[in-house]
Amino acid sequence: MCTVCGCSGSHEHDHEHHHGHAHSHDAGHVHFGKGDAGVSVPGMSQARLIQIETDILGKNNSYADNNRALLAAKGVLALNLVSSPGSGKTTLLVETLKRMAGRTPAAVIEGDQQTSNDAERIRETGVPAIQINTGKGCHLDAHMVGHALEKLPLDEGSVLFIENVGNLVCPAAFDLGEAFKVVILSVTEGEDKPLKYPDIFANADLMILNKTDLLPHVDFCVGAAIRNARRVNHKIQVLQVSARTGGGLDSWLAWLDGALKMQAAHARSLAAE
Repeated sequence: MCTVCGCSGSHEHDHEHHHGHAHSHDAGHVHFGKGDAGVSVPGMSQARLIQIETDILGKNNSYADNNRALLAAKGVLALNLVSSPGSGKTTLLVETLKRMAGRTPAAVIEGDQQTSNDAERIRETGVPAIQINTGKGCHLDAHMVGHALEKLPLDEGSVLFIENVGNLVCPAAFDLGEAFKVVILSVTEGEDKPLKYPDIFANADLMILNKTDLLPHVDFCVGAAIRNARRVNHKIQVLQVSARTGGGLDSWLAWLDGALKMQAAHARSLAAE
């Protein structure tokens, strides 16, 4: 088990296996993540847990730095798309790619535990896509993404969309080498998601509030969701979008254009050094 995120996926580190759960009761709550490492494993000290986490994330960050340097040198804008399962990430991505066709080259890395369904949907738009299946792992890491980059054609000045595994917890800890992290929250979820899963929102540059066409049919307060997101990240930008109707997609495309210009300027500064 990965002590960083609790998944049973494959990381490049040694695993120590223990059984059983440690928890304590406090004011009606059951706490599982105890100690300085934010997790409790029977028979393992907090110092050892912290060392394992430091090793895992340190190695991941090294791969992420390599990815970022490669992408920056080509002027490629990489976005890490994160969300719960069913938020509409893939539908949003498909509609985005359709509108970008003929304007901006793009490529996609798809992350799922199993199947290549989403990558096949992306390829139907004419955009190249690489599928990464993580098996029992609950997130992509920078090493996986680096291998995908070796196989994926990337035009200079293009956008690379990395659709992470549907999960609001584990992807927060793993830098993939992206320029921006974009979290998608649908109105079919609760307004309190940013408070329940703060790390992913705290690390995101942009929150896309998706499925807004369903607002008349669900009990969801847009203002509360935005306030909650800004409680954990006062700098987060917010866009309201309906991938199904196309509402708000122009604002999303404008945001992408602005981010591309920033990435192009960064690439020029690197070339001048």
